[in-house]
Amino acid sequence: MPQPPTEPNDDDASAFLAICSHTHLFPGARCRVQGLPDPTAFAATPHPVDLYLRFSDGAATDAELHTEDPPGPLLTVPAYTTGAGTVIDARTWTVREFTATGEDEVELTIGTRGPDPTPPT
Repeated sequence: MPQPPTEPNDDDASAFLAICSHTHLFPGARCRVQGLPDPTAFAATPHPVDLYLRFSDGAATDAELHTEDPPGPLLTVPAYTTGAGTVIDARTWTVREFTATGEDEVELTIGTRGPDPTPPT
């Protein structure tokens, strides 16, 4: 089974790297978004961005942060495979909190599962 890339490719040039603290997302999991031009402003008023999630086991995937209100901030993650070979289905998660850190990053705290992503037609 092929493993996902561990570095962004040319298509990800506009995506911000987000380092996730675990091998998958769940309520309470955290990801640190790097490279935002103004992390404090983004944490106060998030806006839609493309992300490149890198998990603790080296697996990686693209993701999209949506901020429409309602439903509020959502993180849409396509299906991916962990470093151990576990297939994680595509999911949408609410984002419970955005926190600017003193390290020029914004930490996202994952909330509950959101609506299932619409499969491409």
